Amino acid sequence: MPYEIIFFSFLAGSTVFIGGLFSYFFEKTVLNRQIKIKIIHFLTAFATGIMLAAVAFVLVPKGMDTLSIGFSISIFLLGAIVFYFLDDYINKNSASIPQFISMLLDFIPESIALGAVFVYDYNTGILLAIFIACQNLPEAFTSYIELRASAFRKSRALLLLFIFSFIGVVFSLIGFYLLRDRPELTSSLMLFAAGGILYLIFEDIAPSMKLKDSRFIAFGVNLGFIVGMLSEAML
Repeated sequence: MPYEIIFFSFLAGSTVFIGGLFSYFFEKTVLNRQIKIKIIHFLTAFATGIMLAAVAFVLVPKGMDTLSIGFSISIFLLGAIVFYFLDDYINKNSASIPQFISMLLDFIPESIALGAVFVYDYNTGILLAIFIACQNLPEAFTSYIELRASAFRKSRALLLLFIFSFIGVVFSLIGFYLLRDRPELTSSLMLFAAGGILYLIFEDIAPSMKLKDSRFIAFGVNLGFIVGMLSEAML
């Protein structure tokens, strides 16, 4: 079982570095500024759709399985409140990199839940790994661009994303060894992450993806959500 968790969490995390590499070559090869902006905004919308799918198909329904409705709502709201204060603190003390911050803040609790949920629901573990991998790819793509805009050198931005791609393995193993016999805590973590993700989507990500005279970009959310629908249907 630990080997399977390492494998799937590594696959989920590897798309962080892959997305950064795609963005590195994109920055070098696509020179038209308007096309760049539209692609970046569309990928942001696509990642948002996948994040919404993760909340709708895995984090909330699976999180509510073992908890009462009152406790589920409380934990969900707690996630939003905690992410609110974290977001406020980070914005006051660092550069404006909302996409990178949101990727970090949702990747960690999702990875912990991934390691824990594999113990008692193998298919849900695989589904969550797919969601994490799919959302990390476009998030990392735009995160690299944010880091570059915040005066990070190319090598430093890629190194940061490379290191970050292995964080999921560490936290998945933490979830496996600490939460594998605690389904209530695992469910609470999933609902906590869901509340935080929804807050970040509508506070930081959704406002940043709007582009004047390009209403089509919003369809990226629908396409990202379709990825979640297909993943759910396959498993």
